[in-house]
Amino acid sequence: MKIIADFHIHSKYSRATSRQMEVETVALWAEKKGIDLLGTGDFTHPQYFAELQGALAPLGNGFFKLKSRPSPVHFILTVEVSNIFSVKGAVKRIHTIIFAPSFETAQKINSQLSRLGKLGSDGRPIFGFHVKDIVKIALDASADCLIVPAHAWTPWFSVFGSNSGFDSIEECFEEQAKNIFAIETGLSSDPAMNWRLSGLDRITLLSNSDSHSPSRIGREANVFDCEMDYFEIVRAIREKDRKKILHTIEFFPEEGKYHYDGHRVCDLVLPPRESKKLNKVCPRCGKKLTIGVLHRVEDLADRPEGFRPEDPVPFKNMIPLDEILADALGQNVGTKAVDQAYETMVKQIGPELSILFDRSREELAAVSGERVVDGILRVREGRVEIKPGYDGVYGKIKVFKEEEKPAASSKRQMEFF
Repeated sequence: MKIIADFHIHSKYSRATSRQMEVETVALWAEKKGIDLLGTGDFTHPQYFAELQGALAPLGNGFFKLKSRPSPVHFILTVEVSNIFSVKGAVKRIHTIIFAPSFETAQKINSQLSRLGKLGSDGRPIFGFHVKDIVKIALDASADCLIVPAHAWTPWFSVFGSNSGFDSIEECFEEQAKNIFAIETGLSSDPAMNWRLSGLDRITLLSNSDSHSPSRIGREANVFDCEMDYFEIVRAIREKDRKKILHTIEFFPEEGKYHYDGHRVCDLVLPPRESKKLNKVCPRCGKKLTIGVLHRVEDLADRPEGFRPEDPVPFKNMIPLDEILADALGQNVGTKAVDQAYETMVKQIGPELSILFDRSREELAAVSGERVVDGILRVREGRVEIKPGYDGVYGKIKVFKEEEKPAASSKRQMEFF
């Protein structure tokens, strides 16, 4: 069966996260998005863990469902953990995602980690020990746990981060590297960028939303063809099974907030070739530039741009539906007009990801105006304009050019909704 999975989200107990990030609400949004399998996030937080136990019923296959009502959404226990530690005088900051097959296993992990840090201070707990030890703690709790380096290229908190990471999985995880089977590519990179590193050939590339608010669930995801079973999906990831892993769903990486180099304070954004000429120093203030994902990939790559391995897991780029609607209607994301158009489309023809990838022009035109249909089809074909993100600032993607902006016609567009 086809399964669309988003393994990495956060709860309301994580910093800078919406208060709506609780089980019932994220389940509703997963249904709107078309997500079949959703990570819980934050299972180490004591209060949230208790809420999960009260809200979710185990199915006996490593997954869970809501107790309160029927829902097609399945849940998997996940948490993102932060390790900040020093190696040879250099501070390293690595985030990893832990997958657990049961409440019992999660409780074992929580019990061990509670002795090493304060689990209640944040949904994404912070520890001062080496990241390789988080792998051992998880696998000691259960050999069925999976540990995945999160947003692997983010400059500040990742395995390959330009400011606090390493140059390889082996260098980072040392003797535990053999137990790392996948990485999360993150919003600012896509599989094509990762294919340039031969050291990642054995690694499964996963994509998740890392959502901090309900509407951002599913902005990146993974598509499987297998049984709805924790052990089957973990096996497919560990073995990089091309028959079971169909493709990933990706942001255009330029839209991610660390794609290019730059300095947010000085409103300066640069491609790698330009920042190299400047020795990675901001010409406006003299401070070090934040080196983005594209630059970091080029530093570590041993293959040319455009390299494609034999029979890779493919990927599809997307722009969230509300962003397409906002551009098509000449409105801002979050406005009443855009929200109304979004809800109408989802209710009438199906979940967001189905609208973005599967529905025909005729099906789309039955519930939306020509401009909206054109916008969705342009995104499918990659016909978009992108201003890359940098130093924590999201990139800006335009489906329509300035000269195509709606004027009076935008009013007529709204009549379709």
